[in-house]
Amino acid sequence: MGTKLYVGNLSYDTVEGDLLRHMEQAGKVVSCDMIIDKMTGKSKGFGFVEMGTQEEANKAISMFNGEDLHGRSLTVNEARPREERSRDYRPAGGDRY
Repeated sequence: MGTKLYVGNLSYDTVEGDLLRHMEQAGKVVSCDMIIDKMTGKSKGFGFVEMGTQEEANKAISMFNGEDLHGRSLTVNEARPREERSRDYRPAGGDRY
């Protein structure tokens, strides 16, 4: 189990500093990255937080999974590796090549 956590169901009003301060309650935060939409510049509602130790990561999961931040119930769990997409993958919504 790694120390990188997925944090989902974030309010679109939540900024990276809010998430960082919130997660620091569980221990040392090595990195905090909110995912931003390239087209709009707005949050996509999730991010990744790397905790200093495995114990701090476990503590963050137990403290914050299901807890409220800015009116939203957070989803906090261990981050999984990104799944590879096939070369034939095309986004829905038209013929964009």
